[in-house]
Amino acid sequence: MQSQRWWIVLLLLPAASVLLPRNGLAQTSVYENVLQDQGVVTGGVGVSVIDGKSYFTMNMRPDLAFGKWGIGLDIPLRFDVDTGNLRDEDWDQAYDVLRLFRYVRYSRKRNPDPVYARVGSLDAARLGHGFIMNYYNNSLIIDQRKVGMEFDYDFGIGGFETMTNNFGRGEIFGGRIFYRPLQLATNIPILRNFAIGATYVTDIDPDEYRGTENGIAEFGFDAELPVIQTSLLRYALYGEAAKIVDYGSGQALGMELNLGGLAGLVDVGAQLERRFIDPKFLPAYFGPIYELERRTKEDSLKAQRRNLRGTYGLLYGHVLNTLRLLGSFERLDGVPRSGRLHLEATIPEAVPNIAARGMYDDTRVDKLSDVFSMDENSAARLGIGYKLNQFLILYMDYAWTFKYDQTAQKYKVQRRFEPQLAFAYTFPLGGGR
Repeated sequence: MQSQRWWIVLLLLPAASVLLPRNGLAQTSVYENVLQDQGVVTGGVGVSVIDGKSYFTMNMRPDLAFGKWGIGLDIPLRFDVDTGNLRDEDWDQAYDVLRLFRYVRYSRKRNPDPVYARVGSLDAARLGHGFIMNYYNNSLIIDQRKVGMEFDYDFGIGGFETMTNNFGRGEIFGGRIFYRPLQLATNIPILRNFAIGATYVTDIDPDEYRGTENGIAEFGFDAELPVIQTSLLRYALYGEAAKIVDYGSGQALGMELNLGGLAGLVDVGAQLERRFIDPKFLPAYFGPIYELERRTKEDSLKAQRRNLRGTYGLLYGHVLNTLRLLGSFERLDGVPRSGRLHLEATIPEAVPNIAARGMYDDTRVDKLSDVFSMDENSAARLGIGYKLNQFLILYMDYAWTFKYDQTAQKYKVQRRFEPQLAFAYTFPLGGGR
């Protein structure tokens, strides 16, 4: 158990939380399923290269868990190697102090516990089946890590899911309410769990300039029928319809499958969805890299002038707790460069003394070679750690993303490379489940 904890710690160092779906696409961190009532203090020193400029870095990242509660901090100090000054972009707003709190959470999303709450970084915000908001991440831009919130409550006959991306500046707000109309009328499991829902999401200021009125809003309705729902297997059918205000609408029919709980040996899940799209509509408008696209995504919406059909697929899971994978791909029928790919992989203990994790997003995919061509349509992160001894870890973190250059009025690639000599210490905490 002790060695397993160290590999979980390796993945904490400079990287954000990792998505590990369980029991229905839960947002969690790679260590939360292992470190029950444990605390972790990680940190390191090294060199960071951001946009070609070098910085000496010092970092502390405590992660504490008390039963269902968890808290994570992120204290980055980057000093210009030429001047010795702190990097201005890390501390140029009072809001940067609030960002020292990486997250505070209670439970996990779609856990058996009826309440889920998270404040801070949102790694995979999702409403309903993801036709409107699917794996949205509020912390993709290096200099603009935001403090958001998720709060869900399922009280049996109904419930709600809510999110907002940024307390420092009102931007994206979303919510879904759902109701199980047959819960009190029948004891037949399939029928009593039938649910209907309604979702609304808005970005009130995509160009981040209050002087313009370019807000975007979307609403939708859904229905879900759980065909099989046991401790080992969950299989559900669903349908969803959505409309982007002042633009077009779309519909989706799909299924979700999850197989898990076999003594921790296997946990796999899948989602397959068929989409029917009207002109001026984009499914999963608020997706994994929406933060990078939000200034110009409405242009893509206006350019969509055809009735289209498409397919979305998702596969996730782990076998023997060794290699954990999540991958999704969506594509429109007969539309070149319409593919969108999202991949995550974690190797916690496959090779002695080595652990790794990677994340990759690519848009405008047409053929396999496009996946390996990194440009302004790509975002990637790779972290590799090597355990030197009981407390010291050599860690290398590489990030490739893109951001909008206001002066040049276009997107530009932003790169970051951070080698670190890190330390980690795990200690017990009180608290019960």
